[in-house]
Amino acid sequence: MSSTVKDVMSTHVIAAYQSAPYKELAGMLRNQRVSAFPVIDDDEKVIGVVSESDLLTKEALKGIVPRTLLTLTHPRLRSQVNAITAADLMSSPAVTIGPDEPVAHAARLMFSRQVKRLPVTSDDGTLIGIVTRSDVLSVYNRPDASIQREITEDLCDPATFTVTVKDGIVTIEGKPKTSQAGRDLVSAIRQEEGVVFVRDRLSYPPGPAHLPARSSGDAPELAAPGRD
Repeated sequence: MSSTVKDVMSTHVIAAYQSAPYKELAGMLRNQRVSAFPVIDDDEKVIGVVSESDLLTKEALKGIVPRTLLTLTHPRLRSQVNAITAADLMSSPAVTIGPDEPVAHAARLMFSRQVKRLPVTSDDGTLIGIVTRSDVLSVYNRPDASIQREITEDLCDPATFTVTVKDGIVTIEGKPKTSQAGRDLVSAIRQEEGVVFVRDRLSYPPGPAHLPARSSGDAPELAAPGRD
């Protein structure tokens, strides 16, 4: 099982047109209880994102005299101080994602670009949804029984291996044919949606290729891809 962005995104999106005035934007943040929203053009294509921090710049630097304002060397800061529309305030281009991308890809993109949400766009750039950090993390709501069933049906023979799952933590026991086969199995389980951690309790065959299983005193490994 591998969820895609369209499985977890919201199709109810609060967006602003590029010509929306500053006062309207400030009101949207408060009234809609959001901290940022996509900016779209007249064809509803996503062209940027405005956040509460973008709007805060004007209030924070309010009252600066023109001569001091000229010393602000960052062009974006100057634009925000003088902003009157969404187009003046927005970060552009927006970091977006497609609806068919894996949720793990969305998580990695949020993490690497340090954003809290991603506008979801169609192939032509039209806004169709929004996916947030909490949406991405919803994959961990998957029931333990569902995780266990998929592992035993798709990844390993239940006659050879014993799989138990509690709170998303998978414990795998049994004897793989080779050390490499055992490591590959553990790696595949880590990639299963909803898996928090894998406890490797496999009985590896002896041999020079065998890497000792991680002991309980070792530092834990990451058990699922991507986070923010």
